[in-house]
Amino acid sequence: MKLKVEDLSFKVENIEILNEINLSIDNGEFVGIIGPNGSGKSTLLKNIYNTITPTSGSIFVDNIPISSLSSKELAKKISTLTQHSGGDFDFSILDIVLMGRYAHSSMFSSTSKNDLEIAKEALVKVGLSHFENRSFLTLSGGEQQRVMIARAIVGENDFFILDEPTNHLDIRYQLEVMDILKSLEITIFSAIHDMNIASTYCDKLVLINHGKIVAIGTPIEVLTEENFNNVFGVKVYLSENPYTNKLAINYIPKNLKVESV
Repeated sequence: MKLKVEDLSFKVENIEILNEINLSIDNGEFVGIIGPNGSGKSTLLKNIYNTITPTSGSIFVDNIPISSLSSKELAKKISTLTQHSGGDFDFSILDIVLMGRYAHSSMFSSTSKNDLEIAKEALVKVGLSHFENRSFLTLSGGEQQRVMIARAIVGENDFFILDEPTNHLDIRYQLEVMDILKSLEITIFSAIHDMNIASTYCDKLVLINHGKIVAIGTPIEVLTEENFNNVFGVKVYLSENPYTNKLAINYIPKNLKVESV
């Protein structure tokens, strides 16, 4: 599954939120979108999964304009996981996961044996096979997020769009969620808040600020001292994690005097 965004702009009451965004994601890439709060990350994702419409520009999935696809057709190509996907409804875990089969069923069809098998297999993948009859609201934040990943998996798509999938999770659950996503070996475009997680798991990063792309490239190319200073207003010391061989970001407090960084 490939994604291409061409000259995408988005305005709300003449306030420019996104300005001429151009990017492409190739099949199998894990791409993170990073940037300060309010930079346009979530707005870009919402344009791609078509909950809002661009003011101008085009978005293509496998060379097909998403504007030409119905919501059900798009759901067969892209699975989404937003920050508030779970809701407050007291369904069982299995029922929540089966909701992800929406695009593969008709309005009046009942749950098939095939649907159940796919849902149960997805719960195995996220390590919750023994939880299927539990109430969703009784789970921890990390467990709830794994349920939502399972719901995305049952859509049987090769492309996931995720809006900060580790938001509000402690570090253990953050790593568990990212490990699961990485193991799927599919195309992923995800907003990520934690820069060290972005560096560890992403093949490519898109840095956005004030609705414009500042940099696109590998984590080493994008997560530079200059970009941290200019975009986030922070100083960092960059090193290599000896266990992962990935870039490690060490933040330097503003009140700490250093001769050079």
